[in-house]
Amino acid sequence: MRYNGPVSYQPADAAGAVVLSVLACRALAGAGQGDMIWGHASVRDPQGRGVWMKSAGWGLEEIDATKIILVSPDGEVVDDPASSNTGPRHIEYPIHTEIMASRPDVGSVVHTHSPAANQFAALDVPLRPLDHAGSLFCYPDIPRFTLTGGLIKNRPLGTALAEALGDARACLMPQHGIVAVGPDTPAAIMTAVLLDRACQTQLAAMSAGPLRRWGTEEDTVAKRADVWSDRQLRAGWEYLIRRAP
Repeated sequence: MRYNGPVSYQPADAAGAVVLSVLACRALAGAGQGDMIWGHASVRDPQGRGVWMKSAGWGLEEIDATKIILVSPDGEVVDDPASSNTGPRHIEYPIHTEIMASRPDVGSVVHTHSPAANQFAALDVPLRPLDHAGSLFCYPDIPRFTLTGGLIKNRPLGTALAEALGDARACLMPQHGIVAVGPDTPAAIMTAVLLDRACQTQLAAMSAGPLRRWGTEEDTVAKRADVWSDRQLRAGWEYLIRRAP
């Protein structure tokens, strides 16, 4: 699939959701968020039937429209003419369906196994606004899901993750990875990419010695509004799409 210009970030139909799902996978792959065949992004179905996401067994960089499926809140693969694929689905589909059930404002969910996030979460220290990326996740502190480091393989675990996320834009999942959300796909993808980057920055800084300086709350909140406006997040997304494999 080749990206040929503007697409609707709030899809009006299943076909639009499939396009966004493919682009989400390719953007994550281009940003280095792949983990062989694991990790996934979803788009809310415009008809409220569940989520569009890649089927299991494929790497993010391999995804095209034939590998996108519609998964219901109960985990059923829904037959839809917009996709010729019928599965199988990822076992961790409840990450997506339960977060969307609890967050009507969310149009897209991302789950990846960011190595930097796992390394950082193991230190059990606050994430500080050391750079532009970090400013997106501080004041208040980014939440952490600590009920389990295992797979989110059923609806109760998905609900617990949604509760830990609350109204935040992302959540660290120690021993597992990250979850990121957004009102649309560009925002969710960029949030995941920027969280990975913020963790990388702090890991590098801490390896050189104790942290001594980071942004104040007032300065960080003001900076976040300038640096990570909707327009800037979409500009970052469009860059990822241009360089996607």
